[in-house]
Amino acid sequence: MEKEIKLTQASIDELKAELEYLKTVREREVAEQIKEARSFGDLSENSEYDEAKNEQGKLYSRIAEIENIIAHAKIIEEPVGNDKTVGHGSKIVLEFSDDGSREEYMIVGTQEVDPDMGRISDESPIGKAVMGKHAGDKVSIEVPGGHMECVVISVTR
Repeated sequence: MEKEIKLTQASIDELKAELEYLKTVREREVAEQIKEARSFGDLSENSEYDEAKNEQGKLYSRIAEIENIIAHAKIIEEPVGNDKTVGHGSKIVLEFSDDGSREEYMIVGTQEVDPDMGRISDESPIGKAVMGKHAGDKVSIEVPGGHMECVVISVTR
């Protein structure tokens, strides 16, 4: 059985829009590139043809990937009631005990992760540890390099 992929409705909508673009506009562009490259003659020595075919392979791979994601997507529902509990879509500030540094994160599904933007997965070590916690809670996090302690400073939506 395939693993479900947790996504927000907005992310699913973005993927559907990308899929539509790839299947219509981009697929026609790549087909035109292949047609043009064929017109250059001998395909065995035609680098334009090889490049166009590689682009077609990447396109079909991405289409299949998006279709798989959509097929196995589970929409993350916004929690009802207390918005001060860490859950999907929560923005949190953590203070780490070892050096007193503070980091801000947003808890998202695995397909929406972007560490550079502070978006971490609910399945990451930090994400798992803080799910269900509240501001003021102390959290113990098991990470590949050992063990970390922190305090949840704030939780917002």
